[in-house]
Amino acid sequence: MITTENITKSFGSLQVLKGIDLHIDRGEVVSIVGPSGAGKTTLLQIIGTLDRPDGGSVRVDSVDVTTLSQKALADFRNRHLGFVFQFHQLLPEFTALENIMIPAYIAKTPQRQAKERAKELLEFMGLADRASHKPAELSGGEKQRVAVARALVNNPAIILADEPSGSLDTQNKQELHQLFFDLRDKFGQTFVIVTHDEQLATLTDRTIHLRDGMIEYPEIPESHDSPEDLPNTILQEPTSLPND
Repeated sequence: MITTENITKSFGSLQVLKGIDLHIDRGEVVSIVGPSGAGKTTLLQIIGTLDRPDGGSVRVDSVDVTTLSQKALADFRNRHLGFVFQFHQLLPEFTALENIMIPAYIAKTPQRQAKERAKELLEFMGLADRASHKPAELSGGEKQRVAVARALVNNPAIILADEPSGSLDTQNKQELHQLFFDLRDKFGQTFVIVTHDEQLATLTDRTIHLRDGMIEYPEIPESHDSPEDLPNTILQEPTSLPND
């Protein structure tokens, strides 16, 4: 579903990503963790086509997105990718239902079809009775679930989330984390989540550790038959997630 090869990225003289090789399978829920400045959000933005790498290639849903024009990239992003951020980014003048429908309108989905899809998602989120409410009338957890529904409205293959539960209390965090897995099971999406939340990282199918622009804990190669054959750098596991 997602493959990056030797991704590099610099901002001025600062090299943020130093050759990232990564493969994520369809239907995986993967977390990306690491200290501030490790390159997590930069990597997520490159996978999500919001930024371009300086070098290397990115294939998303079998398409080499680094070769697309800006117009083709915008269309690909709208149809194949969904985004969830730390803060919901809902438009205050629109209702929950209308906020969810906006990406569908951008994709030129007929209004009736977009509305039916938005209602289906609100029902799945347990928010059917909040459809006509504006963001100011919703709780923090409700706003974030509406934001997740908005990310899903075009049936994207991949959901990219940047600290999605960072602004929520404990109960709403737990509900949002469970929601990601429920959505994967129901709709088959692939989730890539940048997080500092230890609980969420331990729940995901796989955790990718970044430090200083590199993957710190490579996956154990399948060709090895026993742990004794592996180098110490691969066997080491972090005792806890780095803090900001």
